[in-house]
Formats: sequence, C-alpha cells, structure tokens
Amino acid sequence: MIRKIAVLLGGRSAEREVSLVSGHACAEALRAEGFEAAEIDAKGEVARDLAEAAPDAVFNALHGRWGEDGSVQGLLELLRIPYTHSGVLASALAMHKERAKDVFRAVGLPVAKSIVVARREASVRHAMEPPYVVKPVNEGSSVGVFIIRKGDNRPPGELGSESWSLGESVMVEEFIPGRELTVAVMGERALGVTEIVPRTAFYDYEAKYAPGGSDHILPARITEHIAKQAMDIAVRAHKALGCRGVSRADFRFDSTANRHKLVLLEVNTQPGMTPTSLVPEQARHIGVDFRALVRWIVEDASCDR
Repeated sequence: MIRKIAVLLGGRSAEREVSLVSGHACAEALRAEGFEAAEIDAKGEVARDLAEAAPDAVFNALHGRWGEDGSVQGLLELLRIPYTHSGVLASALAMHKERAKDVFRAVGLPVAKSIVVARREASVRHAMEPPYVVKPVNEGSSVGVFIIRKGDNRPPGELGSESWSLGESVMVEEFIPGRELTVAVMGERALGVTEIVPRTAFYDYEAKYAPGGSDHILPARITEHIAKQAMDIAVRAHKALGCRGVSRADFRFDSTANRHKLVLLEVNTQPGMTPTSLVPEQARHIGVDFRALVRWIVEDASCDR
C-alpha cells in the first residue's frame, strides 16, 4: 500500500518557482488525505535524498527540463521507485516540441507548420514569413517565447544574446490567430475545454501563474462540435505520445473570416497544480476536488510507465 510519498519539487529549470508552488500544494493535499508526504527540492542530490526518504512512491511536481523531459523519470526507473505522470519516452517526446509534432503528424492530428533552426540564425533573419512564433524546443510555461508580427523588420535580438540559456536550437512556428483553448486528460478521459483569455499580450509565464493574469472560461465559448473535436484530439495526442496519469493539451482555435481551424500546439505531461492552474479547475468542474485529484494521481503511480 502506498502511504509514504516523496514530492519532488523546485529543481533547476526556468520553471522552478511555479514547481515549488505546485509541489507544496500537492504535498498539503496528500497530507490532508492521510499520506505521509516529504517535500524534496530536486536542485541537489536527488538520488541521495530519495534514498534517505525511502518513499513508497514519488509525486513528480517538477516542471521544465530535467523534471519533465524524461531525466528524473529515468532516475526513478533505475531506483525502481513508483512515480506519477508520464514515463521516460512520453516525457522526452512531449518536452521536445518538434519531436512531439512528428508523432502528432504521423497519427493525423492538426499542427502548425514549423521548423527548427539555430537560435543565432533566428536572431538575425526571419526564418519564416511573419507572423510567426519563436520558442525553445524543450521548455514549458511559455518561457522564452516571442511573437513576431507582420511588419516587424527584425526577429528578436535576444535570441543571439550571450546570456541566452534556453538551448541552441529554437522552433519557428506559423502564428495561428484566434482563441487559446486547453483540454485536460485524466487517465484516458478528457475533462473539458477551457478558453483562456490572457490579460497580457499573449498567454505568457505571467498570464499563466500570476493571480489575475488571465481569465479562464469553463466551458469554453465554442460549439459542442468544436469542444468534442478538441477533447478527442487531446485524448488521441495523450495516447500517441504514450502519456500516463494527467496531461494537458493546448490549442489555438481560429474562427475568423468564417474559418474553423483547430490546431494542437503541444501536450504538457506535468501540468501545473497551482491555485490558478487549469487541470484542477477542469477536475473541479466535473466534481473531482483538488484532494481527490492528487490522490488519484499518486495512486496511479508505477514504474515502467
């Protein structure tokens, strides 16, 4: 029986701060459900700290590189400690945005046109006709994302900076106008469709995590047909990558000029679990409160995921 849980949080990625909030909230929920939960900041000797804690299972509340890209999952497989969320391969695939798109294209899911280029090259000339989006190939939470509008003379010079720490390659992706939609998947069940209305220029890190940074409209203001289509694509993407536990698929929906174009942007295998996060909201909407959601996630833990 799983009773003693190690909650991995923090870490060394660009998403450290939100991971600390996610992990603490999940640890508190686990304690309220009767589990013994130890919070382990994954910025140090993770294997040593886990050995000392000797948990029955690990609740992975890490976000970004090392915690979401298959790295910590591989460590947990070696240690044979059951863990939550997706396994090594699914995590690595989902975290690399272009490799994930290769999988989505192979199963016929709608994605935006994109290419991967060296970040210094992308800083000096347009790699694609504007408007387009530039993003690191293996970061989350909209870290390091730039939108280049039609008429912009130059790409963002920050990409060529010596202080850039988000990888040497970036993905340049066709800009899809329209609404931001997201669908949580729990097991193999889509929970609903949320429309996100950011109060900043786009759904960036601040809009995602700052109180009042965005409005979440649930259910989304779309037709039943589009909602069903989005939920179906989210489940198919979850399965195509081999995801486990919970995931969240992000979309753009362009309904301008009589168009109805739904485009899958990415799948998050470690979606946020903060007070403003989308997955807990969708779970509550179908009657699953935060404590029950966290309990379900940890009771789903295993190796060989």
